[in-house]
Amino acid sequence: MKTKHTNKKWQFWIDRGGTFTDVVACAPNGELSTHKLLSENPERYKDAALQGIRDALGLPADAAIPAEQVEVIKMGTTVATNALLERKGDRTVLVTTSGFADALRIGYQNRPKLFDRHIILPEMLYEQVIEVDERINASGAVLKAPDPEIIKQDLQVAYDTGIRSVAIVFMHAYRFHEHECVVRDSARQIGFTQISTSHEISALIKLVSRGDTTVVDAYLSPILRRYVDRVANEIDQNDTSGEHTRLMFMQSNGGLTDASLFAGKDSILSGPAGGVVGMVQTAAMAGFDKVIGFDMGGTSTDVSHFNGEFEREFETHVAGVRMRAPMMRIHTVAAGGGSLLNYDGARFRVGPDSAGANPGPACYRRGGPLAVTDCNVMLGKIQPEYFPHVFGLEADQPLDAKVVKDKFSALANKIDNGTSALDIAEGFLTIAVENMANAIKQISVQRGYDITEYTLNSFGGAGGQHACLVADALGMKRIFLHPFAGVLSAYGMGLANIGAIRERSVETLLNAEILPELASILDAIGDEARREVEGQAIAPENIELICKVHLRYEGTDTSLNVTFGSLDAMIAEFEDLHYQRFGFNAPERGRLVGMLSVEATGNTGNSRSEDQAASTPSQPAKPLAIVSMYSGGQSHNTPIFQRDDLSTGQKINGPAIIIESTGTTVLEPGWQAELNMLGHLILERVVALPKRVAIGTGASGEGADPIMLEIFNNLFMSIAEQMGATLQNTAYSVNIKERLDFSCAIFDRDGSLVANAPHMPVHLGSMGESIQTVIRERGDTIKPGDVYALNAPYNGGTHLPDVTVITPVFNDAATQLLFFVGSRGHHADIGGITPGSMPPTSTTVEEEGVLIDNFLLVENGRLREKELIEL
Repeated sequence: MKTKHTNKKWQFWIDRGGTFTDVVACAPNGELSTHKLLSENPERYKDAALQGIRDALGLPADAAIPAEQVEVIKMGTTVATNALLERKGDRTVLVTTSGFADALRIGYQNRPKLFDRHIILPEMLYEQVIEVDERINASGAVLKAPDPEIIKQDLQVAYDTGIRSVAIVFMHAYRFHEHECVVRDSARQIGFTQISTSHEISALIKLVSRGDTTVVDAYLSPILRRYVDRVANEIDQNDTSGEHTRLMFMQSNGGLTDASLFAGKDSILSGPAGGVVGMVQTAAMAGFDKVIGFDMGGTSTDVSHFNGEFEREFETHVAGVRMRAPMMRIHTVAAGGGSLLNYDGARFRVGPDSAGANPGPACYRRGGPLAVTDCNVMLGKIQPEYFPHVFGLEADQPLDAKVVKDKFSALANKIDNGTSALDIAEGFLTIAVENMANAIKQISVQRGYDITEYTLNSFGGAGGQHACLVADALGMKRIFLHPFAGVLSAYGMGLANIGAIRERSVETLLNAEILPELASILDAIGDEARREVEGQAIAPENIELICKVHLRYEGTDTSLNVTFGSLDAMIAEFEDLHYQRFGFNAPERGRLVGMLSVEATGNTGNSRSEDQAASTPSQPAKPLAIVSMYSGGQSHNTPIFQRDDLSTGQKINGPAIIIESTGTTVLEPGWQAELNMLGHLILERVVALPKRVAIGTGASGEGADPIMLEIFNNLFMSIAEQMGATLQNTAYSVNIKERLDFSCAIFDRDGSLVANAPHMPVHLGSMGESIQTVIRERGDTIKPGDVYALNAPYNGGTHLPDVTVITPVFNDAATQLLFFVGSRGHHADIGGITPGSMPPTSTTVEEEGVLIDNFLLVENGRLREKELIEL
């Protein structure tokens, strides 16, 4: 592909992944080429990224990379991520306030998996802890000053054991950091080579997450520094022009930064962040501004959402470590081409285990088990003849279709209910698609976005094989596939701008009087971010600042980001976002400013406007062959096209298969493909999906269909889990938000349990009785917009603090009751004769607390708050 942009020198955009390293080379004349290497191949080369550059330049294996030929190298890397996962970072000592040595080990005591009886705590990253007898209170008053001499003695002991990284985390240092500076200066004098202070790394309230982030930075930054130095040392900077090759790295927040500024805390999502940038920028070239990213590989699938601005998370968990650093919001699900297929005698399951690259799926000729890729081979969606011949002992054989057919036939004989091997393969594939669709729902539908208005940007090695099915599962009608979809994360490195983000904790009520102070803080941190970007050779006029205010209602801790502006404008934006996300607003509550953030973006001038591909022929392409493909329960005569042979504007109706060097695109029946003027492949659904038909029993007339059983199990489970996520995000109670003492479930119209999320078992066992109480006592008076509350132990309640909220769900016409959803949460105090409720001396249930028995909580969509208070 050619571009309008030309360079004086080469540019290299690289994604160094865990398995493969992708390289996009931009030649001085603007032509782009791609190269893919194994990330680890010590017999052939020391570093895959450097070898990819040498291959493009035609250099010998050990030759230095000439700086006079290379303008810039932009790279994303998993070096730090792998070191964190494998716990192979640098030895680190933690320095913290006396009495808080075990604060990071204790953490928040959350139990995200309630049913795990054996909890395995993650290994701490720090090796030693030094407690400093110091203290500054929350108002800034010095209660105890540190003794520099004692600090030096303790640090020297750690240094003498070989430790060279130190993480310094003191109470309230996010606001008052004088004491951290004292320790930092002592560590420098002793000779520590990596010193991370919490006020510089994560100047945000919350000791535990601030401390974890600081430790991560101290633990990983030396690893990154050694890798950066190794890459830099391979570049010959001895050219006479005085110009040097710039080495830049992608940060987790989606912005590039100079190698000298690349820090451990900003490196965790370095590679995937490039994919999000590539997803957004390439879709924008085709005119699409609402995009879902669908990056499917061999082991997992990454999904992301874009609606005008990059979405970031400011607190995440990675490899058992809580981090407070801005990262792209990327959701990963264990569903890829290598996800294993399992049948347990009743249900079909896909993943989460993977066949990996070795042995890989059964078709890889390594004796592997059945996996998702084998489903596509069985169904004819992958044709071995037109797939790279890189298998077998000599790496020159095609995929093995025979072993796939034999294994699926054996499975059909085992099931023995009349289901054909083809239907079994399609059933497994449908389950995998639903798993991926549910992941996309979590980042879109669950957060209030109408996904049918979006374009699915499909990339990754296996994305094109499943894109149409995933889009159908979500009701999406358009799919975008860039020519570099197979290496889009690397391509995104070249499209990204230089970026820097600064944050500051505030914790104050939003009102007109506080606005000048907020503006002053934003100016200060904005200047810091601007200076960092200017220091990377970006002219001031090419820098844009985006100022955000992180708002939440009093009593909650779920913040929403709004653009800084007038008071009315910020409140209006917050209310709109809150209603979209949670379905209600509480304007009577105060709004808290938790944090301020400023993003400085420096335009590098490398935004690309792509010309029509020079190789695009003028005549419509003819199919290479006609093959049989099984889809929708029937076989289809399916043409195979080479993408490079397609002409601009040529329309291809599904079913069809489009092959290219980096992937295979399966065009399902009802879809149409067209190549636009930019060489982008646009898929559109042109035939409406058939309405769902009633699902019967198994083929023999007895027993549930194991395929549909698993599909609906996953669907209903996903709904219940989304209910729980919304309840947790909107709750004020610590019992619900942190102790997870709540449960959500779906019940049929008779009150029988259909599906529940993995919440509290004691709640779920009796919740159906509460539903049936409402049905029995309310009968025909139940109508849309009504919600009921109940905690009576005589009618399905457990104890009085457990309050159940029951919502009937009707059809669109509001004429037929379809099912009920129930949510039960534990409240700390429900009244009674003593604080905390449930006194042991009570003799009647009324003395234990307020008895709520089939109370109409919401009527016609209106919360009956006054009546509830009176109750």
